[in-house]
Parts: sequence; C-alpha cells; structure tokens
Amino acid sequence: MQLSAIIEALLLASQNPLATDEIARLVRARVAEAEDVRIRETEDPKNEGREIEPLPEWLMGLAATSSEQVTAAIESLNQSYQETERAFTILERPKGWKLYTRSEFGDFVRQLFPGRKPERLSGPAMETLAIVAYRQPITKAAIEAVRGVSCDGMLQKLLDRDLVRIGGRAELPGRPLLYETTDIFFEHFGIRSIDDLPNASELRKVKLPEPEQAPAAEKSDAPDLKDETAAAAVESEDTPSTDNA
Repeated sequence: MQLSAIIEALLLASQNPLATDEIARLVRARVAEAEDVRIRETEDPKNEGREIEPLPEWLMGLAATSSEQVTAAIESLNQSYQETERAFTILERPKGWKLYTRSEFGDFVRQLFPGRKPERLSGPAMETLAIVAYRQPITKAAIEAVRGVSCDGMLQKLLDRDLVRIGGRAELPGRPLLYETTDIFFEHFGIRSIDDLPNASELRKVKLPEPEQAPAAEKSDAPDLKDETAAAAVESEDTPSTDNA
C-alpha cells in the first residue's frame, strides 16, 4: 500500500483540511497502533506457543513517515490527477491540504446550487479588502486614511460576506477595532498566506498615510450593530471568566 493512496484516503474521509505534519502523524500513529496490537497478542498467555506474524514490511516502512515524504506524495498524486485528466486536485490552504474540484468544472458544479449565484465585489470593496489583506490587522481609520473616503459601508459588506472579521482592538486611544481577513478569504483567492499575495513583502513595507485624530467630543457615523456585537464579543474574550463549571 503506497503512502500516496493512504493520504488520498485521509483527505477523502476528512471534513476539514489536514496539515502536512498532521497527515504524517496520522500515518505514524497507525503503525504504532498496529505494533501495540502485535505486542499484546505476543504477551497474551492464550497465544503461548502460537507464532504471531510480524507486521507487513510496507506498514513498517511507514513508521518514520516525514512531512517531506507527505509533500512529495501529494505532488505525485496531483501529477497523476493531471495526467489522467481527473476533475479534482489537492491544494494547500492555511489550515492544510484538501481535495478541490478543478476550476474548469465550476460551471457544471454550480448547477448543484441553483440558488447561489456568483457575486463580484465592487471596485471600492476590492480596494478596501486589498488594504485589509496587505496591512492587517488594521483599523478603520487607517483604511480611510489610505482611501480618502469613509469605508463603513464597504467594511460591512466584507463582514457580511465573511471575507473580513474583527480580530481585536488596537492599543491606541479609544481602542479602535482591528480588521483582518478570514479563512474564507484565503479559500476564495486560492492562497495559503498573506505572503502569497502579489508583491506582498514590498507592499507591506510601504508607509501609509497617518489617520487624522478626531476631536474627543466629536462623533463619527452611528455605530453599526454588527460591529458593536463583534466588539462586545472581543471584550468578553478579554475579560477573565468567573465560571467555575
């Protein structure tokens, strides 16, 4: 039994992505489990005088499976899928590897979900998302300093689509909310990390305009209900729990 086939079985069975190290651990764990069973059978008085067969060589060969071997096996699987023109491929995302339908079959797969139509982000929404992606975590004031306009509506759209989330509060006066991208963002754009964005290292170093400090007594637009709810959740995470259960 080949390592590549075992990895394929794991990815098919798992509902969640599997990291490289986790796949290697699962393979080694199976070998260790089989070895423990064999030892117990050997030590069992009921089996005295009975010859216990050793583990198969192919299984023992997986006892030292490494992350590098897993990566190589996945590359072999993807090459095989491409050569045989299969409809799926294995891609790595922030949380690990997962089987995906190839993009060229998207129009057919979409027929399974007639009520869900692809929606494109507007130019302003894409600009806002790009600023968050490259400079996260970032405050709303910092985003508006770059765009030069209010971005309440654009941020709300990105929050509604789960492309952006509130990741905490900045250590600044008033402790403004910090925005960052979500796992769905990485899934949607097919990247593993921010470093995979075009010119990521350069653009993350570019100095951004400083946000203007609003007078303390002056208030901006009315707070958005969703932002206030998320802010309350952030505050509750910062407060130590008193539950003894």
